[in-house]
Amino acid sequence: IMGVTFCAVAPEHPLAAHAAATDPALAAFIDECRHGGTTEAELATQEKKGMPTGLSVTHPLTGEPVAVWVGNYVLMSYGDGAVMGVPAHDERDFAFAKKYGIDILQVVQVDGEEYDYDCWQEWYADKSRGVTINSDAFSGLSYKDAVDAVARELGRLGLGEKKTTWRLRDWGVSRQRYWGTPIPIIHCPSCGVVPVPEKDLPVVLPQDLVPDGSGNPLAKCEAFLKVDCPCCGQAARRETDTMDTFVDSSWYFMRYCDPTNEQAMVAGGTQYWMPMDQYIGGIEHAILHLLYARFWTKVMRDLGLVQASEPFQKLLTQGMVLKGAFFHKPEGGGKNYYWEHEIDVLHDDKGAIVGAKLKKDGTPLEYEMTTMSKSKNNGVDPQALIDQYGADTARLFVMFASPPEQTLEWNESAVEGAHRFLKRVWNFGARNAETIKTGGADFAALSAEGKTLRREVHNVLKQVSHDYERMQYNTVVSGAMKLLNALEGFKAEGQAAAVRDGFSVLLRVLYPATPHIAHQLWQDLGFAAELGDLLDAPWPTVDEAALVQDEIELMLQVNGKLRGSVKVPAAADKAAIEAAALAHPEFAKFSEGRAPKKVVIVPGRLVNIVA
Repeated sequence: IMGVTFCAVAPEHPLAAHAAATDPALAAFIDECRHGGTTEAELATQEKKGMPTGLSVTHPLTGEPVAVWVGNYVLMSYGDGAVMGVPAHDERDFAFAKKYGIDILQVVQVDGEEYDYDCWQEWYADKSRGVTINSDAFSGLSYKDAVDAVARELGRLGLGEKKTTWRLRDWGVSRQRYWGTPIPIIHCPSCGVVPVPEKDLPVVLPQDLVPDGSGNPLAKCEAFLKVDCPCCGQAARRETDTMDTFVDSSWYFMRYCDPTNEQAMVAGGTQYWMPMDQYIGGIEHAILHLLYARFWTKVMRDLGLVQASEPFQKLLTQGMVLKGAFFHKPEGGGKNYYWEHEIDVLHDDKGAIVGAKLKKDGTPLEYEMTTMSKSKNNGVDPQALIDQYGADTARLFVMFASPPEQTLEWNESAVEGAHRFLKRVWNFGARNAETIKTGGADFAALSAEGKTLRREVHNVLKQVSHDYERMQYNTVVSGAMKLLNALEGFKAEGQAAAVRDGFSVLLRVLYPATPHIAHQLWQDLGFAAELGDLLDAPWPTVDEAALVQDEIELMLQVNGKLRGSVKVPAAADKAAIEAAALAHPEFAKFSEGRAPKKVVIVPGRLVNIVA
């Protein structure tokens, strides 16, 4: 909240309507937003657009005015239809702020990283490693501690509290179609709506019906419709609606635990296998199927069929892949899409795509950035990348292109960079083959330079291991690049053990992403003889002893604002750290001659001097 530099409201928000009443341009923008998609899946793929309202709200903690914008990405149905913009630590807000020249205020710092206001980096949103900065009294806190401290202060001021917001709606499960689970209901003229007796379950769909577009074929199938009422015996008719197919997909994974059991819906296998370790799905799954599956699991739990209360332990909502598409709007409406090989692409003087025309007859086409789809003729066959660069390059490119949960704009120009990196890995192994093969593991004999290399390698390994666990594969690849850079930049002689250790870590880090090159180098450089095939080799463990250093660097803040850093001996006590911070020229510069009132030290992270 200390990094808020703007607020955005939905186009339907009352504040937007109030501002638009005297601003024709804003009114036109709001009207444009109404013609776009309004679902979360649609909004996720749209270009993020906004307009200032000329209104402002007051920051609850600083008292500063915060500009209010209308954003086409804000849902009126979510919360109160208004969101705070924290561009320094949210990728969408960062892009929005860069696009419209809104201030960006860094309020979280991660050790060893440098903030670049021109380019988004994944660590900006890292809540697990960061510590607050530029946050006045809330500086120097971890994410959880900062949230708790802010909540306490808002509560003290009577402005807010921590709260869980629920977004549940009723689920209508009936569908007027043939495919789906029959609803076990019988309609009797005398008894009314009667459930099918349990002994007659399940109601089975006929297998010989063919949908012809004229409605639900079950409604015309007398063999299915005709049934006697189980209560009075009179002629009755079956329900022809079927259940939403989500009903089936909400529990099929539990049936997989006991696929051959003919006596029970699920059995003992669910006690062993459930809950599921990982759920992966697109945004439409997280909105729909995830909720249905959780509801269904709780129903089965209440019926005593399973013991698990939640079906999934972890969720990954994968992002969508965007790519340019070319289309023509015929007179009858709709859009006709064309493959790139059918068209000539048109560019402006800066090289940006502005449209295209059909090769066969010159028909002008429009261009849009949209989801990659077979129906839009803008899909990419990965085989073409594999044929040109190899499978490892194709895999590395896709993993490095974007965090898995973020929307990815497809750009094949980055493939060449992935290919060059793998060539560097191969060439380093070839050039240093003898050093790596004979390096050994005598780390105690390493020089200061060798120990520095091992410390860097194991620091990166620690982060990469964490990133694999949280499925942040793009930062895994970034870590591999840092490892190679460290190895290539190491020039000290007689430090073969450090080089061998570093390259063995690099190959194991790369193996899940680029198995072919990693396997071949592992074999050629003698690692397989020592540790076995790479497939079975143990994951490298972080050597805590290698991380120990004689000197550490702490962030230096003056009155809660980052002003530099100060280096102190690793074993320095509080008094020594305080003395080094007070003697720093940046303190003298920004304290403006005022004596320090308080010095706050966060061990291993920062020093904040309040003057």
